[in-house]
Amino acid sequence: MSASKTNQPVPSAAAPPPLHFDAQGEVDRASLADTVEWFLNYDPRVNIIRHPAIEELFHWKQGQEAQENAYAFSTAEDRLAIGIFQALAAHTSERELHAWLTQLLGALDEASKTNAEISEAYRLSTDKEASAITEAAKIPAAQMRDVYLTACWLEALCTAEIRVLGWVYQNLYQKPYAPEQEGMN
Repeated sequence: MSASKTNQPVPSAAAPPPLHFDAQGEVDRASLADTVEWFLNYDPRVNIIRHPAIEELFHWKQGQEAQENAYAFSTAEDRLAIGIFQALAAHTSERELHAWLTQLLGALDEASKTNAEISEAYRLSTDKEASAITEAAKIPAAQMRDVYLTACWLEALCTAEIRVLGWVYQNLYQKPYAPEQEGMN
């Protein structure tokens, strides 16, 4: 991701760079790219997408999706960034983005619970340095391995996407995202 050309100060670890808008009032793509890059560099819950164990998991998921003729991304980081851009393009109103964030939170909750249940049942390591692929080999049934690995991937991806989109939501609508906001559901 490249830095946008603005007269703004260079972003630091203290806060994400500001969003800029084009003449139509849409988020400037370069400033959004700068924001995504900032989160990847400075927010550990987003930066986890660059961890080798998550990258390994991403490539497993890409292999699964190749059978479904899904788009093949090069890296987990690319998948996250494109997903953020696509989410903002598809959910252009406050209500739509709020609903999308709520769906992501639901998917994250379900993935987290699934991971906890399967990890406990099969005594899998939950250490963040552990390879989910290696741990999944301890699960005898192939279908359950796939469920576990998919949930691991969704937990990492949804966490990162929620962090970035939540910040964008707050900057677009001048209020923090809250799952139960009056009038949004």
